[in-house]
Amino acid sequence: SSLLGGDDLAGFPTTDQLVLGLDLSQESSFTRGEFAYNQGGSIVRITKGSNGRYATVADNANRRVHLLSGLGINSERSDGYQGVTSWGTASYQTGDQNFLIGTGPAATDVFPLSSDGLGNRIIGTAFNCSGGTTPWGTILTAEENFQGSVTESVLPNGTQTGYDEDQEIGFIFGLVGEKYGWMVEISPADPSFQNRKHTALGRFRHENIAFRVEAGRPLVAYMGDDRRGGHTWKFVSDGIVSSTTDSNNSQLFESGTLYAARLNPDGSGQWIPLVPSTPTNPLSPSEIAQAELNAFGEAQRDGRIRLPQRAGIPGAEQDGGSFIVDLTNESVLSNYQGRTLGDFYNNQGAILVDAFLAANLVGATPTARPEDVEVHPGDGSVFIAYTDGGPGGDGYPDSRIFVVSKYSADVDATQSFGGIYRIIETNSDATSTTFTWSAFEQSGEDGAINGAGFANVDNLEIDTLGNIWGVTDMSTSSHNGFDTGVAGEIREIDHTQTGSVGNLRGTFGNNWVFYIPVVGPNAGLVVPFAYGPPRCEITGPYFIRNSSGVDETLLLAVQHPGESSPIGDGVQLGRDIEMLNLDGTLFTQQRSVPRGSNWPSNTGYVGNPGGSFNGLLPPRPSVIGVTRRDGGAFV
Repeated sequence: SSLLGGDDLAGFPTTDQLVLGLDLSQESSFTRGEFAYNQGGSIVRITKGSNGRYATVADNANRRVHLLSGLGINSERSDGYQGVTSWGTASYQTGDQNFLIGTGPAATDVFPLSSDGLGNRIIGTAFNCSGGTTPWGTILTAEENFQGSVTESVLPNGTQTGYDEDQEIGFIFGLVGEKYGWMVEISPADPSFQNRKHTALGRFRHENIAFRVEAGRPLVAYMGDDRRGGHTWKFVSDGIVSSTTDSNNSQLFESGTLYAARLNPDGSGQWIPLVPSTPTNPLSPSEIAQAELNAFGEAQRDGRIRLPQRAGIPGAEQDGGSFIVDLTNESVLSNYQGRTLGDFYNNQGAILVDAFLAANLVGATPTARPEDVEVHPGDGSVFIAYTDGGPGGDGYPDSRIFVVSKYSADVDATQSFGGIYRIIETNSDATSTTFTWSAFEQSGEDGAINGAGFANVDNLEIDTLGNIWGVTDMSTSSHNGFDTGVAGEIREIDHTQTGSVGNLRGTFGNNWVFYIPVVGPNAGLVVPFAYGPPRCEITGPYFIRNSSGVDETLLLAVQHPGESSPIGDGVQLGRDIEMLNLDGTLFTQQRSVPRGSNWPSNTGYVGNPGGSFNGLLPPRPSVIGVTRRDGGAFV
């Protein structure tokens, strides 16, 4: 369960005690250390047996890389954290020397100034979301929501504005914020490889990475910043790929140019470089909020955009962190226009540490939470999963490009749950600085205008036939129109509602898996494939291919089944739910779903609901493989 102390689950079995053995209501260096240790990643070898099933096997390369890897180097500090080298008495709770290193501009420009005094050495990695695999056998894992544990805001020189007790883990263990929020390269098969954070790829809430690696060409990587108003990114290396499988290609991540995408309303686009000489010209709130202003005369969050806060700007309180510009103070934009990034940051490394704000400053498009990016092997076009158009505290997606709310009371009006977009580079050249873009599939019920039949698409995968596979990440508190908790209170679903209409997600049920053919008679058709357990998120679709290159096994990860709900005890939640027909008219469906989950088991209580709890079967996150029984094409 994600609940800490969960008052609404009092008297009901939850997973924290059963799985972790911790009282999560107790805040201490021990419990926070256990949280930190359980973030990061486990590297585990899995092989296919003679029975056709995959299983874990013992291997010297099996290991953990976690948020406190390398904590032992704290002993060298002189800032008060030199005694913070463990969080318990067990061997794994004693700090080791398995620290990471940084590469690229921030490693040379910023980390030597970090208050930890550790220079280019970094304690741990965590907050890991999606990532990517390289042709030379390494993986890159994305540090995403680091802002909840370490300080995100930085000074003009790129170092954190200070420790914040609200970011408990960073404060307790002395983790400086500028060293988190990066793409991290790890070699699963080679424990001697020094795990490293490539700062040339920028610091933001990384969700993914996808590559174009071609011999004789620069290395190109596409990325997304998963926040409301986050950006779509491209990195182009300075160096050239000699052989796609050469392990020395890792060095290409150390030097290059990071670009942020500007999507224009006419379908054209530019890649804007984040370098000191780039002119600053941020988009205005009245521009990006245009659709809501036209529909309602007002905009959610007043069309806010965050820019670097600097002393001397009217309303700014300090030099560092972010400053909100919205419809109420839009006139301050003149203080940001007609300058360069070098006027706001000390050097290239500092720009990359503050990449999200720097991209806003140069006029990159704030988008609808880019969750995944994949390069199509057929034509090199780039598919992007934008998961949600709703504005939020971090920013406001450009409403000229994305649907940010429901603009009309018409029951079949377009819904604002993201979509899949497509970028085609000019001349199919991945190093081009211009492109065209289009909305490949708009989210929403199939009966809504432009709706493709899904909401909140998250990770993508492309199979050998060119089909695009997607998984969804709808908030568990809206699944099937029921809130989480013991009561499973019914959420109102009203298709005449306008503005923010998150409750309409309830029509889609649980999170699920689908695929979309890109070519042929069924091109663009959303085909349902699998349905997730209650209150879970399905992530990480990935195909294992056989020796002939045919898709054989689809890997899927089931995260947090039964989130914030009691362990499955047979209790069903029932309701009538309003939905759209394919013709855009309404009908009512009667729906009954389990309140909780025992995934991947089938039972949790002995006997009938209300029987004695056997105490052994809480829901657990799992990775599964799906294989076609009769061989041949996967679908």
